[in-house]
Amino acid sequence: MNSKDIFTLIENYQTDLILLRRKIHANPELSFQEFQTSALIQKYLTDLGVNFQILASTGVVAHIGNPDHPCIALRADIDALPILEETGLECSSQNKGIMHACGHDFHTSILLICAAILKSQETQLKKYIKLIFQPAEEKIPGGASIMIKEAVLENPKPNAIFGLHIEPSTSTGQIAVNHGPILASADELYWTIKGKGCHAAQPHVGNDCVLAASHLVMHLNTLMTKFRNPLNPGVLSVTSIHGGSATNIFPDEVKLMGTLRAFNEDLRSKMHELIRENSKAICSLYGCDCDVEVAIGYPHLNNDRLQTEYVQKVASEILGESNVLTFEPKMWAEDFAFYAKEIPACFFFLGVQPEDSELPPLHNARLSPDENALKIGVAMMVGLCNY
Repeated sequence: MNSKDIFTLIENYQTDLILLRRKIHANPELSFQEFQTSALIQKYLTDLGVNFQILASTGVVAHIGNPDHPCIALRADIDALPILEETGLECSSQNKGIMHACGHDFHTSILLICAAILKSQETQLKKYIKLIFQPAEEKIPGGASIMIKEAVLENPKPNAIFGLHIEPSTSTGQIAVNHGPILASADELYWTIKGKGCHAAQPHVGNDCVLAASHLVMHLNTLMTKFRNPLNPGVLSVTSIHGGSATNIFPDEVKLMGTLRAFNEDLRSKMHELIRENSKAICSLYGCDCDVEVAIGYPHLNNDRLQTEYVQKVASEILGESNVLTFEPKMWAEDFAFYAKEIPACFFFLGVQPEDSELPPLHNARLSPDENALKIGVAMMVGLCNY
């Protein structure tokens, strides 16, 4: 099937594609709570006559093609974020405080229409296709890790897996991809600093956990500059401080939150150790105790070179070589990385920026991707099953 044939097939489903995206966008659900979204996916697949199974409560795995053929997997994530939408779209979120601000509505609708097209061409397929509609990408431990434990990559085991993600700074009609480490590992950090509350006019009779927290934040910012090879990327960020309720009272407790990002597992482990040890040491200087929780998140995402070259080849055939860009690695994180640790994988980025316009970044309450990019995403996913 050539690129012209693919786009001709997509035209037959263009109305469904837009309606599905808008319906999913209007009804977002948080991680591990995607019951209506899962039901929508199941109904659409049932109407197509596509066999599927349920994993991880709300995850759906569909199967299309001849099981005697080589198997590949395509993945879409289905959960949304705890964000109050501000786009003003007619299809804006009907669930207050929840929004598809990371494009998972795009990913899911693209894979559903991909299922429709692949099913219509099933007898011609040279590959056996697993379509993975995965919950809880946005919340550790990540839906991918759970689905892997429930054997999503078995019976049969795919030779490769592919996934896409919208990219607001890349133009519609383009994709961006690269091999090697492209996204960072991500761990969540939580500190509880416990002091002795007292009157603000008598600091000497208490233990000031606000001061301890302030010095801890400053110290944590030095860990990446003084204990890391400058050529090895890493980010340690404290993003939240909560403590105290009045101008004349030192609180008993201050809580901090943050994140650690890295491309290197040795650096990641070293930082875990330093964070735990140094946090306690810094706080002890002020007579305070410090409880540290390092919630282990996703590993870094490594794109297989051969699969990346395959994506580049397919994209060049479908979009033209000039529209296949090189993705610059970022400190974002993705639980697709769990799949990439098990089998050869490629995760690429779909441009959704309209012509002569700029979009807000991912996770922004005003993000409204260009719906013209939907058919590009479908073409790419279908193409990966046919070339």
